[in-house]
Amino acid sequence: MSISNYIENLPKERIERFNSIHSLIVKLFPNVEQSMKYKMPTFSLEAHWIAIASQKNYLSVYTCNAEHLAEFKKKHPKIKTGKGCINIKDKDQFDLNDLTSVITSALSVSLK
Repeated sequence: MSISNYIENLPKERIERFNSIHSLIVKLFPNVEQSMKYKMPTFSLEAHWIAIASQKNYLSVYTCNAEHLAEFKKKHPKIKTGKGCINIKDKDQFDLNDLTSVITSALSVSLK
């Protein structure tokens, strides 16, 4: 399955948010490699990656490192997060640009 096929099969209420996050990743990192690792759209630079997946009632943004989420969690304590992921429910409201720190941290070749 390709990323475009994945997007076509998303629930209608999730497509716009998914496309917005996808576009933000590509805007911030135009040279990012896009693939379908782990059966979800994954964006990689060298050994660093971030992925987006559609779940039953939310989108998950995976980074597999809690450090990447720190700034987002401070701004949005009510949005559920895991050890290295954010679960954005369809009803959750936030400024898309607040994901910039997560994306930048996850895809940075030299972490702090």
